[in-house]
Amino acid sequence: MPRPAVGEGPRLCAGCGGYAYSGAPDCAECRDLVDGLLIEPWQEFLAFMGAGAGEERDIAEMVSQEPNRHDWRVLDAAMDRLSCVECAGVYSRGPKDCSTCNLAHGFRYAAMETDRPGVPPGNEHAIRVNVSVVRRPHITSAQELLVRRLALPGLLAGLLPSIAEAQRISALIKRTPADQQAAVLERLLGSIWISPENS
Repeated sequence: MPRPAVGEGPRLCAGCGGYAYSGAPDCAECRDLVDGLLIEPWQEFLAFMGAGAGEERDIAEMVSQEPNRHDWRVLDAAMDRLSCVECAGVYSRGPKDCSTCNLAHGFRYAAMETDRPGVPPGNEHAIRVNVSVVRRPHITSAQELLVRRLALPGLLAGLLPSIAEAQRISALIKRTPADQQAAVLERLLGSIWISPENS
């Protein structure tokens, strides 16, 4: 499934029944969609570089060493193709106590984040942060993961909560019992995504 276009309505996931992308990392189909956000840009980059058979890893190494010269999706895809020398996991996505992965994770934010036409400034950064959290869930709180994954479909459609809306979401989550947070947050985000100024 291609990345949603700006203004495209939310699609439902056949795997979890929620909005597509929002079930990651637990829903395998949503997780594949989130990972898929990186595949097309990576393949386009390999074609641009004229990569031949067996050169993908070398190009991934090059990209990981110059993060500020590449789109965030290309950098993340490159890191997915490398192994960490410390924990042997996927580079930048290792356990909390892997200093090499933590350092690489920090460097990922040097990558370029270019907003698409027709979106509020900062939309691409918000997508980038939410994708990063969803793809590395073991380093964040359950509350933050919940907010990031449920907000992702709206962000991908080109929306961006205002500062006031983000503060309202944060306050609401903090005062809502854990077993009710998902339902309450889905209702609140739904009201933001379909409010008159966003339609």
